[in-house]
Amino acid sequence: MRADPKNRASRISPKLHILHPTVFLRKLEAQTHSRYQVHPKMLAINAKNHDVMRQVLLVFAGCVIAPMLSAAEQPTVDFNRDLRMVLSNNCFQCHGPDEEQRKANLRLDDLTEALAKGDSGRPAIVPGEPEKSELIRRITSPDAEDRMPPAGSGKHLTDTEIQLLTQWVQQGAKPAQHWSYQKPIRPAIPQVNDPSWPVNEIDYFVLAHLEQANLAPSSEADRYALIRRLSLDMTGLPPTWEDAQQFTGDSRTGSVGRLVDRLLAKQTFGEHWARKWLDLARYADSAGYADDPPRTIWAYRDWVIRAVNANLPFDQFTIEQLAGDLLPGATEDQLIATAFHRNTLTNSEGGTDDEEFRNVAVVDRVNTTMVVWMGTTIGCAQCHSHKFDPISQEEYFRVFAILNNTEDTDKYEETPVRELWSKDQQQQKSQWEHEVTQLTAKLAAQVADDAKIPPSTRKIFGTADAERSAEQRAELADYLLSISPETAETHKQLIATKQQLAEIKPYTTVPILRELTGDKLRLTHIQRRGNFMDLDKQVTAGFPEVFHSPPDDAPLNRLALARWLVDENNPLTARVIANRYWEAIFGVGLVRTSEEFGAQGGLPSHPQLLDWLATELIRLGWDTKAFLRLLVTSATYRQSSAVTPAQFEMDPDNRQLARGPRFRISAEMIRDQALFVSGLLSDKMYGPPVRPPQPSLGLKAAFGSSVDWEASEGEDRHRRALYTTWRRSSPYPSMATFDAPNREVCTVRRARTNTPLQALVTLNDPAHVEAAQALGRRMASSATSTEAKATHGFRLCLARSPEAAELRQLVALFEQSRQRLANDPDKAQRLATIPLGPTPDGADTIELAAWTVVGNVLLNLDEMFLRR
Repeated sequence: MRADPKNRASRISPKLHILHPTVFLRKLEAQTHSRYQVHPKMLAINAKNHDVMRQVLLVFAGCVIAPMLSAAEQPTVDFNRDLRMVLSNNCFQCHGPDEEQRKANLRLDDLTEALAKGDSGRPAIVPGEPEKSELIRRITSPDAEDRMPPAGSGKHLTDTEIQLLTQWVQQGAKPAQHWSYQKPIRPAIPQVNDPSWPVNEIDYFVLAHLEQANLAPSSEADRYALIRRLSLDMTGLPPTWEDAQQFTGDSRTGSVGRLVDRLLAKQTFGEHWARKWLDLARYADSAGYADDPPRTIWAYRDWVIRAVNANLPFDQFTIEQLAGDLLPGATEDQLIATAFHRNTLTNSEGGTDDEEFRNVAVVDRVNTTMVVWMGTTIGCAQCHSHKFDPISQEEYFRVFAILNNTEDTDKYEETPVRELWSKDQQQQKSQWEHEVTQLTAKLAAQVADDAKIPPSTRKIFGTADAERSAEQRAELADYLLSISPETAETHKQLIATKQQLAEIKPYTTVPILRELTGDKLRLTHIQRRGNFMDLDKQVTAGFPEVFHSPPDDAPLNRLALARWLVDENNPLTARVIANRYWEAIFGVGLVRTSEEFGAQGGLPSHPQLLDWLATELIRLGWDTKAFLRLLVTSATYRQSSAVTPAQFEMDPDNRQLARGPRFRISAEMIRDQALFVSGLLSDKMYGPPVRPPQPSLGLKAAFGSSVDWEASEGEDRHRRALYTTWRRSSPYPSMATFDAPNREVCTVRRARTNTPLQALVTLNDPAHVEAAQALGRRMASSATSTEAKATHGFRLCLARSPEAAELRQLVALFEQSRQRLANDPDKAQRLATIPLGPTPDGADTIELAAWTVVGNVLLNLDEMFLRR
């Protein structure tokens, strides 16, 4: 007996057809009653007895009909694929890992316990016998008070889900560990019907999946679309027209690989990919909370850029950020890297409890560490054992204990901090320190033989300089100035050099992690309901038992934590990171919930491909540039993103990967692209954050300063969005409108919204208007004919030539705008110059204003905002 494949409600997956109750009733009436002598009146369903009869029939389907089916007619129910999410959503809250909230002594996330007798005295699950299983009886009970999930819980099992559970029990109720907790095993490369299509191993997995679903991949994207896609993905910036011409004219084998190599070598690569990591690091230039004061931590941002460009292997990238200070002979860069966990909020408002907010920071570090590297939302285990994943509250605080012993204590001055000195500063500082040593020795020699020194002064000479009081220093100075001209001169030189040393300051500082030692070590207790003042038993450092074990010989500190995260036995980190890179390139991860790989997360669309990618990342030695190169040189990536309405309806998120990725670019890319094509973008890297133009709002943060600012001057006004001052209470408005987070907490996956405010930003924001003016001036000075000028602007923006109809519209827009603006010279003057500045000498203001209109339209084309 099969479900009708045309009935979408009866289909679970291409491989698994489940008997839908409606179909079952029809078939039961037509076929089954004759065999079992069921009278047709028994099958009558009306509004009064529908619910009761439905439950009876579902039990009958699972317990009587299912055993009649042959093995071919009864496909295997996979617990992880078909049932884990059903139970997680409907049952685990009361019958899951949290022992304090568990009802009826029944735990369904651990099937070994579910096989035992519960409080009812009957086993919840009897493998092979659904009619004897209390679980099946309760979910199909006609009695509303007896049925599970209980009425009023907001939970509900569908008919299909009930039948799946019944069928699974009938098939033996085989237990299965959660898929993401099992170490990935490298799968074999699958066979495909069309071996001519794949370029690398990724494509075999994708094509096999498509062929199984009777789908075919799309043709390769045209060369102009492909270079734009690659440039945006690798550097966050579009290609120049010259780059596009070079690539489209290169017909040699391997041209895509050569382009990718050039892009990976650019310094802009590190700037683009560092921004993605800064979301995870919750990087900001302010401390957060109500007053949100400035924080100096930009040296960490620069470290990330340099590390990405240098292709620091991801395992080392991890270790240095979590525990760089614990490495033997830690370098300055490794100390700077530990600022990853100093990006937590600091509350310096008067009257706050430093220990409370230090504790909050450690909680954030636990949660951030587990979600960034393990894709595990461990946060709810702070207050009670996890309701969906097998992580207890005690295990939460064992991880907390690892991160609970750093020196920082929620102080305004951010101690401990690392002072950073430039090479020139270091040389000058060393020179003055050497002069102080020399002058001190010279002065000591000049007074060594004098029995004229008063006893009190002689005592001062025997006291270390740092321990002398102000009165002692004055007495000593008076004496030295009185004994001889030579001594007085040496003393004056010494004082002047010391003053210079005192006045020289590091070019910046950065908060770092530093471990407490000895009797300063903190004890960690379980906090009842997450309250730092309500302590339960003491716990020691450790890891959740559901995951792999740490090395036996290592002290359980932050260094052990970092190495545990990137251990090849870790079932999650390689999968999580591989999925995150896939998401960045293809728009959606193989696991859609890139922040959650646990029971509440989604299943991978291509599980074998995900495991192959995870093992490949490790095989590559965590070389992320090589991994990215693998993704973007695949035939899967190169596909055209064109889609028909029918294809879009069938697979709107392109989970089948039958076409190329197409999605809106990020907030930072939108701004950087506008500045780049207009010729305004500065290529200056690193250094203090800058303040680009923004609308004046006249607002203030609570208990803090104004959110408005004076825009930076010179090229700092037009630097990449990565360097914009990031204030948590008021992120840069135009980027916040395009879904940039405030970075108070770790952000794994940004939303992509579509609102009218976004159009208002790109049409009217000062930075975008300025870019339109600059683009207009580039077009105006590029050629002699209107058509050639418009073509030039189009190529700058989209890295392709306009079609004839597109060019006609642009030319018509220019002519109409010029005629209209000629009648209003004052408006034309403002449009051409504010905020960019005066027009070049001899320029036609009316023409520049008209080209500004054209530039504004080009910058607002749909194609500008899409990674197609």
